[in-house]
Amino acid sequence: MGDPEFKLREIIKREGIRVFSSNYALYGDLSRRVVETLTSMVPVVESYSIDESFLNLTEFRHCDVEPLSRELRERVLRWTGIPTCVGIAPTKTLAKLGNYIAKKRVQFKGVCDLRSPAIRAELLATVPVDEVWGIGNASAAKLSKLGVATAADLAALEPDQARSLLTVTGGRVVYELRGISCLPLELLEPTRKGIAVTRSFGHPVLNWQNMSEAIATYAARAAEKMRRHKVSAAHLMVFMHTSPFSDGPGYSNNASGRFLETTNDTGEVVALAVGLGRRIWRDGFRYAKAGVMISELMPETLQQAALWSELEREKRAKVWKVVDSLNANLGRDTVRVLSTGPTVAAWKLKAEHRSPRWTTRWEELPNAKAK
Repeated sequence: MGDPEFKLREIIKREGIRVFSSNYALYGDLSRRVVETLTSMVPVVESYSIDESFLNLTEFRHCDVEPLSRELRERVLRWTGIPTCVGIAPTKTLAKLGNYIAKKRVQFKGVCDLRSPAIRAELLATVPVDEVWGIGNASAAKLSKLGVATAADLAALEPDQARSLLTVTGGRVVYELRGISCLPLELLEPTRKGIAVTRSFGHPVLNWQNMSEAIATYAARAAEKMRRHKVSAAHLMVFMHTSPFSDGPGYSNNASGRFLETTNDTGEVVALAVGLGRRIWRDGFRYAKAGVMISELMPETLQQAALWSELEREKRAKVWKVVDSLNANLGRDTVRVLSTGPTVAAWKLKAEHRSPRWTTRWEELPNAKAK
């Protein structure tokens, strides 16, 4: 855990520490570029998270896999500037462990091959059990009581015993550590369970007008995300709270509501979110954060028309598709609902230490001038 920036300002100033704000646009674009680079050499890729991917190398000859992995790593660095490490193994869990070892030990030069049972036995004995994918602190504590301290110890545990101790996940992890795959690549992105848009405010919010603009902005962003992932929602929750570091009175609350029919329509999402926010708003507090959380998602193709006729729903869907296209091509918030307020507002996240968004903003590209 870290401390909030304002508590460290004297240390930052004295030591000349550079502070950077989050730069989500840059992170997402670089992640996309890395995946595109990977697929230029390997056709079957699962993007597990923004900074991790699983690659299926079974179509390559056994002797070609490690040289290919090193060439992949070099190409990603050359094309994107992002350093990476590679773990090679017959299962996802072992591949993640190989990646961990490749990062920690310079002798592997960024690539650790765990396909050999003899090499696995040697290296897994050096990896703490809490570094195994799916084994958190609580699970590690339970395993410790059985004398299981390393990944090798866990691989030697009876699957039934691991299952009884850590549920079905424990038994699956044991098999994966033994080289038996239980987690095939997911080539289709699973339907999301929920979407959250939350932000800390750049300045404390003191009036309902600013809070309603913030909630409307977050709700509009959540609806946009739903359309991007082709899902619709049945349930929405709004929360707001003061800062735990403030000396003033504290307040925290949330409210939930359901849509009359599942939707990803920005107008409907914003209307419900602002209404729920108004219900829990209380004057006299310095609000530091608010957010919108959407749940009970389902594919948008399963929407059931109740409030709007099918024709009316199709018309509205076309409108939001055009809005999303305009914002994608001309810049975020080029077209937006009026209730989100001005594009520049004191309550919006400061990000005053954000590095340039080199790859997605023409105006932030560095200038080069020849003498």
